[in-house]
Amino acid sequence: MLPFLFARRYLFIRGSTNAIHVITGISVAGIAIGTAALILVLSVFNGFEEVLSGLFGYFNPEIKITPAKGKTFEVDSAFLDRLRQTPGIALVSETLEEIAFFEYEGSQDFGMLKGVDAFYARINDIDSTVSEGQYVLREGETYYAVIGAGMSQKLRIRTEVRTPIPLRVYMPRREQIGFLEQPFIVRYVYPSGIFSIQQEFDNQYIIADLEWVRELLDVPSGTVSALEVRCKPGVDPKVVKRYLAQQLGPGFVVRDRYEQNEAFFKVMQLEKWMAFAILTLMLILMAFNMVGALWMLVLDKQRDIATLRSLGADDRLIRHVFIGEGILLTALGLVIGIILAVGLYGAQKQWELVSIPQGFVVSSYPIALRIWDFFPVSLTVLTVGFLASLAPAARAVRVPAYWREE
Repeated sequence: MLPFLFARRYLFIRGSTNAIHVITGISVAGIAIGTAALILVLSVFNGFEEVLSGLFGYFNPEIKITPAKGKTFEVDSAFLDRLRQTPGIALVSETLEEIAFFEYEGSQDFGMLKGVDAFYARINDIDSTVSEGQYVLREGETYYAVIGAGMSQKLRIRTEVRTPIPLRVYMPRREQIGFLEQPFIVRYVYPSGIFSIQQEFDNQYIIADLEWVRELLDVPSGTVSALEVRCKPGVDPKVVKRYLAQQLGPGFVVRDRYEQNEAFFKVMQLEKWMAFAILTLMLILMAFNMVGALWMLVLDKQRDIATLRSLGADDRLIRHVFIGEGILLTALGLVIGIILAVGLYGAQKQWELVSIPQGFVVSSYPIALRIWDFFPVSLTVLTVGFLASLAPAARAVRVPAYWREE
């Protein structure tokens, strides 16, 4: 306690040299700027993570059930009823995916054909992402498809034409065929809308009616490649996921939304903490100003140090005085930096100070302040301040008890 009383006095009482206070102010400002930069960088990455998680949420369900082996499995109405009655589950949708070849007015490309049932749009609200046309998959005996924005550009699909032009879908036959027989099953579907979610999905997916896709693939009714689950409001999907994994056994793989895009989110986390590490190095460089300020303070307070030694102060007390001084300077910069970061966060949310060029899903840099980000930032800044104060504290210990001004 006593060392911090001395440190607090040295922090707020004017010394004999004004340059010491100038350098001290510069060092505090450097720490404050570094602290604010650390918090804001983490907040920007948090914002992008939330934006992309929201975009993935329009395509990936809260929980996805796939077979542990193979591409497809079969379900019956009894199995689906038991699954829908599971506590915490609101909706279950059947989906079936397969690579197909598409042709539209001479434009050709490969893509992923996804068959979905009537519950699918309620699982992830994908109908709200349709930018052109409408989300329609079937009207009577006429089948439609909703095209990803990237696929629509590659195939040059137009939904506003007066006379609908069919999209030709080719699927390889599963059974052996004769020499003169066509190797592909060909079916027609009419484009009804174009969805835009995220480039990964937009560039490869075409969504169609589930029964139509089963007929195209020539598979039995009840064949699915995945079951997609939406939980009830207020229910933690991780709890439901663990329960389903226990009930379904090793024959199925149950993933939550994070695990469905695990590689992407891991890369984002790596980039986030790499940026944090780079800014920490910049903070360390800024801390050299504090080393200089504390060193000059030691030189300025040599008379005080000698007096303390004459009164019985040992090396430990002297060392702790100047380490405490460094920690107080760092804490002051930390508090100012947090206030600055919170102020800039509020300004960005309110007035969108930093904008993003047109073409992205948001008009300004997304930012999300999370309370737990303050802990690693505070620990990092205080550690840097502690290390910066060690050398000046060691210099203070070498001041003798009998000191005379030269």
